[in-house]
This record gives sequence, C-alpha cells and structure tokens, in this order.
Amino acid sequence: MTETKRIAFQGEPGAYSHEACRHARPDHEALPCRTFEDAVEAVKTGAAELAMLPVENSTYGRVADIHSLLPQSGLRIIDEAFVRVHINLLALPGTSLEEITEAQSHTVLLGQCRRFLKEHGIHRITGADTAGSARAVSEGGIAHRGALAAELAAEIYGLDVLARHIEDEGNNTTRFLVMSPEADDSRRGDHGMLTTLVFQTRNIPAALYKAMGGFATNGVNMTKLESYLIGGSFEASQFYADIEGHPEDPAVARALDELDYFTESMTILGTYPRDPRRP
Repeated sequence: MTETKRIAFQGEPGAYSHEACRHARPDHEALPCRTFEDAVEAVKTGAAELAMLPVENSTYGRVADIHSLLPQSGLRIIDEAFVRVHINLLALPGTSLEEITEAQSHTVLLGQCRRFLKEHGIHRITGADTAGSARAVSEGGIAHRGALAAELAAEIYGLDVLARHIEDEGNNTTRFLVMSPEADDSRRGDHGMLTTLVFQTRNIPAALYKAMGGFATNGVNMTKLESYLIGGSFEASQFYADIEGHPEDPAVARALDELDYFTESMTILGTYPRDPRRP
C-alpha cells in the first residue's frame, strides 16, 4: 500500500494556498497549518513532505515575514506555482443572490470586490480569512449571509456558488513556492530554470552596486531584488533575489562568484523550473 504524501500550507481547508497545493501537487494530501512557521515545522518533523508558501501577490506585493522565514527554515525551493485569485460569492444551498444582504471574508478580498458588492447592496463583514469565513457561513445557518472565497471552499463546506469571478481587477495573482527538506538541482521543465538566493553585502562603499555588476556584465537577468532589515538593526540589510538560469550555467557561475566576493554571506535557497503560468 502506497503511503500518502502530504504538503503543508498555512490556512484552513479551502484557502487559496490549499488551491495552490491541488494545482502544484495533486498527488499530495494538503495539510492545513495555523501559521507559516507551523507549515515549515510540519516538513522538518516529517508530518509533511513539502510546504506551500505564498511569497508575493501582484496587487499587494510581498507576503509579510516570508522573506525572513525562508533563509531560517532550513528548507529549499524546488518549484513555484501561480494561482489566479478568483473571488466567488458563496452561500447556503438554495439561497438566491437577491437574498444576500451581507458577505464575510478577509478584509483584502472585501476590498477587491467593491463594485459587485455595491451594485447588489451587500454589506461587508470582516472575517479572519477566506476559507474560515466560508466555514462560518456554512456552520452559522444565516440565510442572508454569504462568503467571498475560492470555489474550493464551496466544495469543502457544502455551499452554493452564487456568482463567480466577481473581483474588480482581472489579473490578481499570488506566487507560491514549494519547499522541500532537500534541494533539487536537476535541470527540469520546458521553460527555463530560476535560482533564488539571499545575501548580505560587505560594509564597503558601493557594495551592492559592485555585487550587482557581475549579473549585468555576464548577461544574467535578475527578475527580483528586495531588501529587508535583519537582526533588529537599521544598518544590516539582507537581499532576496531571483535570477534566470542554473548555478552551473557558465554566465550564472561567474556572476555568483563575483557576488560572493562582495558579500558577507550568500545562500542559494533553491533552483527550480519556471512555472509556465508565470505572468
């Protein structure tokens, strides 16, 4: 009998992170966790083989605390996944759209459906999260209250979908990273490789400028560069970067060698295939 593999995510069943798990690892059982740290710990203790962590959203930017959590987690990135945030109005079975007078969800989703809610005269109620709001509507039995969430939440909590894709903007997307205890440096996928690293520059003039020079001179495209403070200091910054290519590519290897010269520390968090659904 084959043992069930699990992938941990933060949130309740039916969350968008749960949807990402289904998309990226349909052969894994999704394991809900209370916090991002709990999802990481589930992998480290063997309760799950993988973790699915959101890192950024096309509308709201990076997910708070994730960039500082990743280097300390001891896990490595083996894949990325993109999920379109389609927002749906869910309600108790048999309820009509005309009966809904209020909708519950995370404040972020409520703010993304202003036009629809105003058009239908629906009052907004703030919930802790999207899937939790769907569960609350299912358990609460209030006929005039709906929830804004993913269709997966309707499936899990036995709700009807009264309206689909009601978000104001049609391109809201969240990027997730699949984390594993072991790195996978194999070349795979049909759309190229990406490498994610974190580094701290040396305390010398123009250190970041010099460190970045190696990527420019070697023709290596950097798709993301972000900084954040570490150790409670306003002077010590760590940088998070995504680059195109594999560390064994000659140009990438030369750029990383030059980067290493100008940094106090550098850690490759993972090398993984580009998701074909990347915007």
